[in-house]
Amino acid sequence: MNVLVACEYSGRVRDAFTERGHYAVSADLLPTESPGEHYQGDVRDLLHLDWDMMIAFPSCKFLAQTGSQWLYHKEDSPTKKPHLTLEERRPHPLHPHRREKRAEAIEFFMELANAPIPQICIENPMGCMSRFWRSPDQYVHPWWFGDEATKRTGLWLKNLPLLEPTNIVGKGEYVIQGGHRFQRWYSDGSKKDRSKRRALIFPGIARAMAKKWG
Repeated sequence: MNVLVACEYSGRVRDAFTERGHYAVSADLLPTESPGEHYQGDVRDLLHLDWDMMIAFPSCKFLAQTGSQWLYHKEDSPTKKPHLTLEERRPHPLHPHRREKRAEAIEFFMELANAPIPQICIENPMGCMSRFWRSPDQYVHPWWFGDEATKRTGLWLKNLPLLEPTNIVGKGEYVIQGGHRFQRWYSDGSKKDRSKRRALIFPGIARAMAKKWG
């Protein structure tokens, strides 16, 4: 098959499909971290080509539920002023353009979802797409596929079967930092790189995708 892996610079999913004999290309604004077929640029440049499948990992920065607190002024939060609509709430003073960024992220997500490709998977955590489009077809965790970590990951599928657990392991360790509880897999190392570590797909999930869908 010809497989496009959108918004991936790690090469993990691309390499998993390549190892099973498929022609796979990753695409991202960043250069690839693993040698292989990679397009550095806007993945929308490639959507019209002859792909059999696309697996996409659009950024969740403006889509994830955890970021909704930055959409409005803290004094206008739903808990304090539940009668206000989102449009009536003042923007957050530190993130005045957050709503516009979210609208752009939603538009990009839907461009991927509506791409003229027979089989599509889009990955993202729990977030606003369940409200603005539809709920994901399934949620998976890395510990279902051999990686000891907990990360609730949503998969929106088109003409693809659900992933099934391949190697159930432990759910991963937690650590306490600054009075907060974090999973060790992303809390180790510098805080600067934490968002990058959280965004990476786990190798076990990548292998399960290639085995099940390839």
